[in-house]
Amino acid sequence: MDRKKQQIILGIDPGTRSTGFGIIKSDGYTFETLDYGCIRPPAKLPLQEKHLVIFRGIESLIEKYLPDAVSIESQFVRLNVQSALKLSMTKAVCTLAATKRGIPTFEYTPKKVKLAVTASGNAEKLQVQKMIKLLLQLKELPTPDDAADGLALAICHINQLNFTQRISP
Repeated sequence: MDRKKQQIILGIDPGTRSTGFGIIKSDGYTFETLDYGCIRPPAKLPLQEKHLVIFRGIESLIEKYLPDAVSIESQFVRLNVQSALKLSMTKAVCTLAATKRGIPTFEYTPKKVKLAVTASGNAEKLQVQKMIKLLLQLKELPTPDDAADGLALAICHINQLNFTQRISP
């Protein structure tokens, strides 16, 4: 990352009930929080309409902040295949909104994101929120935790850019 050039990163934690987002501007040394929160489609909507709400919400954020990159959480699946499919579709909707505008997307595992902000890949949600508050010098814990995860995803991507720059010839 060119340390003189500010970049805006949109971090997205996809979910059908709540899609967390965090938008950060950084020069590689400092972070400025531009926005964070959640897109929450009404619970009674059919799944495809929830996806449309999420797509439009991400599009709106992209239009407002013009991010240089989107950092999205890669899928984490335990046992429920149906949940995995729904999450995959939500992730695809978010990726499509960015791709439609020509914005590159990058995926990071939950473990890598936690490691980037807490130095532990097994950190609890509250630990992530506390570190995000500290790193971004926020007055209070970022809530809900999906929004904190969005911010953590943005920080993770900035850290990855910095690392890549350091090892590049």
